Amino acid sequence: MKAHLLTIGDELLLGQTTNTNAAWLGEELSLLGIRVTRTVVVGDDAAAIRRELDRAYEEASLVITTGGLGPTHDDVTKTVVADYFDRPLRVDDRLRAQIEATYRRRDRDLPAEVAALAQIPEGFDILDNPVGTAPGLWYDAPSPTDRTRLLAVLPGVPQEMKNIVRASLRPKLRDRPGLRDVTHRTLQTTGIGESDLQATVGDLSDLLDAKLQLAYLPSTSGVRLRLTAYHADPDRAEARLDALEERLRDRAGRYIFGTGTDTLEEVLGTLLRRRSLTLATAESATGGLVGSRITDVPGSSDYYVGGAVTYAYSAKEDLVDVPHEMLMEGGAVCEPVAVQMARGVRRALGAHIGVSTTGVAGPTGGSDDKPVGTVWIGFAFHPDPDAEDSDADDPDAEERTYARRLQFVEDRQLNKELFATSALEMVRRQVLRTETSTADSPR
Repeated sequence: MKAHLLTIGDELLLGQTTNTNAAWLGEELSLLGIRVTRTVVVGDDAAAIRRELDRAYEEASLVITTGGLGPTHDDVTKTVVADYFDRPLRVDDRLRAQIEATYRRRDRDLPAEVAALAQIPEGFDILDNPVGTAPGLWYDAPSPTDRTRLLAVLPGVPQEMKNIVRASLRPKLRDRPGLRDVTHRTLQTTGIGESDLQATVGDLSDLLDAKLQLAYLPSTSGVRLRLTAYHADPDRAEARLDALEERLRDRAGRYIFGTGTDTLEEVLGTLLRRRSLTLATAESATGGLVGSRITDVPGSSDYYVGGAVTYAYSAKEDLVDVPHEMLMEGGAVCEPVAVQMARGVRRALGAHIGVSTTGVAGPTGGSDDKPVGTVWIGFAFHPDPDAEDSDADDPDAEERTYARRLQFVEDRQLNKELFATSALEMVRRQVLRTETSTADSPR
């Protein structure tokens, strides 16, 4: 099945809002075996929306719109699609009651436009919005020809749109017969750049062809490997994907941390929970981003103790016991400081593991020996967080520490994200090494 995406809003054309909806929907649909062949952005203009609907249905069976479902005068999407399919708008009493209940629950006054919010085109299905007031809409359009015309109308607010897709739209599409003529699989990698990963994977010409493809999709969290098989027979498609995945894991398996939509923080959390290990963070350059990503995972309190944002020298000294002399001798961005930050926060918070970040995020502050983009990641581990390692008789019970220097780019925000990813990946690799009792560079 082919799909077109139509994202609606003047703010998108003006660059005031980034169009993240199209990217997210594209990936979501690809996982269902739906090929997105076109994405278009239009303003809040009824004529332009109609023109794009005409153009979309010339090629695609499914059109998904986002945006323009609010109560203000410039939100015209619902009116346009009702007119396009010749379906008059009607107030849905159940929907109106839900909207009114939502406003009461949030202790907000009902807007004068509540009736407009509760209108839906006749014959359209409601896609419930669990986090907002504007519902999504679904229409399986009758057609005088054999061409199927499907329409999903979704809010433009990303969180609302995503919740509707997950809860309501995804099941409708997944259960549709004859849907899949393309099958995707995703491998998540980190700790290696796109060009280096491609070199590591090497030549795959004996496997790849027009119906089996591999794409490298870099981001600040790593490089996703998207495997795509075009075949009407799902079993044949899966068999070809299996062969490609086996080859990729054989050549680059050490960099693969997950599949599908797995995130590095989710995979790390599962690993820590499995080992009954706890983690604490000491952050300078990342300003709390490592802790934020860890706590994005529900249930992270099982293994994440807490953290300290030790930006100033005084905070490093007072909170994680970095000696003043160490800071004066080598500055904040050096191996000894990174190690001590990790040790200090681990001990202060009673965790098995401490991880630290100290670097030069930029765009200023660099030097010849510490250019912008430099970061030291520190790691400390003790199998018994309550023990004093200096008194331990068993060498295996002693605290193990490690630090690594990495060099990234000159963009501050990008550096912070890359620094945080590197810290999470260091913990993942080190924990995997503790499982085999082969700690990397123990001291």
